[in-house]
Amino acid sequence: MSEYRTTADAFRTMAHEIVWCTVATVGPDDRPRTRVLHPFWEWEGDALVGWIATSPTPLKVAALEHSPNVSLTYWTPTHDTATADCTATWHLDDTTCERVWETFERLPAPVGYDPAIVPPWADGPRSPAFAALRLEPHRLRVMPGTLMLEGRGDLLTWSA
Repeated sequence: MSEYRTTADAFRTMAHEIVWCTVATVGPDDRPRTRVLHPFWEWEGDALVGWIATSPTPLKVAALEHSPNVSLTYWTPTHDTATADCTATWHLDDTTCERVWETFERLPAPVGYDPAIVPPWADGPRSPAFAALRLEPHRLRVMPGTLMLEGRGDLLTWSA
């Protein structure tokens, strides 16, 4: 199995166990901003791709127009961490928004959920308050907390 596939599989497993991650962007003022979001990760052929159901707020849109680079970090109290540095692209078309919405609905909990519980999205995936954000990783890092606590550096990393 390739280094990419091994790291990406470990990343996806940990990300789907932790579910929520901190996502960092850099806005037009060159200052970082973070938010907590809930992606799912899937294979598109040989590439791992993430999707976030989110609202295209003016701050998020401006930040991603300034720089499409985002960094996501998952963390548990046992210090398991998974990080993905990605290029993010907005998808506002009905077909993609409906697919991402339906994928969240059918995935098992805790990754899967009904997006309609988010008040601005009560009108469904065609709501102007709903968008799909696609994540294409260019670097992945996975570090089980047990290794960190043992002082070992046996982590998995992959860079494009």
